[in-house]
Amino acid sequence: MNSAYSLEDLRYLMRRLRDKETGCPWDIQQDFRSITASTIEEAYEVVDAIECGTKEEVKEELGDLLFQIIFYNQLAEEEGSFGLEDIIDTLTAKLIRRHPHVFPQGDLKAKHTTALTEDDIKGQWESIKAQERKHKKKPGLLDDIPAGLPAMTRAVKLQKRAASVNLDWPSAWAVFDKVDEEITELKEAVAAQDTSAIEEELGDVLFTVVNLARHLKVQPEGVLRAANQKFSARLESVQALGQQKGIDLSQASAKVLDDLWRQVKADNI
Repeated sequence: MNSAYSLEDLRYLMRRLRDKETGCPWDIQQDFRSITASTIEEAYEVVDAIECGTKEEVKEELGDLLFQIIFYNQLAEEEGSFGLEDIIDTLTAKLIRRHPHVFPQGDLKAKHTTALTEDDIKGQWESIKAQERKHKKKPGLLDDIPAGLPAMTRAVKLQKRAASVNLDWPSAWAVFDKVDEEITELKEAVAAQDTSAIEEELGDVLFTVVNLARHLKVQPEGVLRAANQKFSARLESVQALGQQKGIDLSQASAKVLDDLWRQVKADNI
C-alpha cells in the first residue's frame, strides 16, 4: 500500500498532465486565462462544502482549490516567470508586513511585548494598504479593488475603503434612515414607470442595505446565502406538503399557497 501522497507528488502529477507527448490533451491546451472560471467555481464549492457538507467534503474541495494553484504554478514555471517557492515567499512576506502587531520589525520570529487596540490595528492596516497601493503605482483610494468581484463583495470593499477616510454613516440607525429614503425614491420611480430610474434606485437600495449589513457587523453575502437556503428548504417542504394533500402548486390559488407556506413556516422550516 502506498504511503500518503505529498505536495511534491502533486507537482509531479501536474507536470505529467502538461507533458506535451504523454499528458492530458485538455490540460495541455490550458493557459492562465482559460482556467480562471474553474478557479472561481472551485472557490464557491469550498464555501458550499463548509456551509452544507461534511469535513470530508471540505477536505476534497480544498484539494480541488489547491490544484488550481498548482496548475497556475506549473504554467508559470513553464514560461519561467515564477515558481511555487516564489509564491510562498511573496505570500509570507506580505502577511508579515500586514501584521506588524504580530511580527514587530517585520521579523517572523519576533513577538510583541505589548498588546495593541483594535483601533491601532485598523489604523496600521489602512496605512499598510496605502503604502502597497503606492508601491504598485496604484495610489488611488479604490485602485486595488478589482472591478470583476461579485457585486455584493465589491460593495462591501468600496464601503470599507470609504470608511477608512471617514466617509461613512455614524451608526446603523443612520443607515436605516437612508434605506427608508432610498425605498421612497424607488417607489416614486415605480409610480412614474421610469425604467431607467427604477434600475438606478433599486441599485441604490441594494447598495444601502449592504451598508446596513456592514454597520450591523454581519457579512451580507453570508446572510443572503443563509436566506437562500432557508427559502429553498421551505419551498421544497411546501412542494412535499402539497403532494401529500394532492395539491398541484402550479394550479393552486394564492390562498392555498399562502396556507401551505404558513404551515411550513409554523413547523420552523
